[in-house]
Amino acid sequence: MTTQTIAPPAAATQTPRRRFTVAEYYALGDAGILAHTERVQLLDGDIIVMPPIGNRHQSGTDRINYTMGIDLQGRAIVRNQGPVHLDESSAPQPDLTLLRWRDDFYETAHPGPADVLLLIEVADSTLAFDRTTKLRLYAQAGIPEVWIVNLRDRRVEAYTEPLDGEYANVRYFEVGDTVSPQHFPDIALPVERIIPA
Repeated sequence: MTTQTIAPPAAATQTPRRRFTVAEYYALGDAGILAHTERVQLLDGDIIVMPPIGNRHQSGTDRINYTMGIDLQGRAIVRNQGPVHLDESSAPQPDLTLLRWRDDFYETAHPGPADVLLLIEVADSTLAFDRTTKLRLYAQAGIPEVWIVNLRDRRVEAYTEPLDGEYANVRYFEVGDTVSPQHFPDIALPVERIIPA
């Protein structure tokens, strides 16, 4: 009988990745390599494929859009699934964004971090991804307030005070509570109007 000593596998090395800039990402779309109908977004240089939007997710997004759109007319722009140019390697498409009012509705360029008053992600299957990867990018960019509308637990998670790539403050709003954007404290949204049953 013979025996053989098997060496442990070598430590895995990081496979080099080709990261894209925002300009290259949009060029891929202009060239038709990325179809305009594809659900993708650029995060930290990586093109991320997003899952299809389910009924509850779309219903939650529509509810917030409808309510805020009426209450904020002429005060802020409520943008539905539009890109935000965070930096040279990230252009996410949050579910909703409250933007500083501009008469041209950002016709000449996508909004950047200084234009964002509130960013909202409606999360079910993407909850862990939104709480980690996306929340970190938003904090690094200095987005002042992010809501994660947590469809699983039927609550709104409000993150504020970005500091060193994290949010220093998080508050949870359950069914029966009302939540207000910090830039518009006069607007009180009942959680049950935001999250479908």
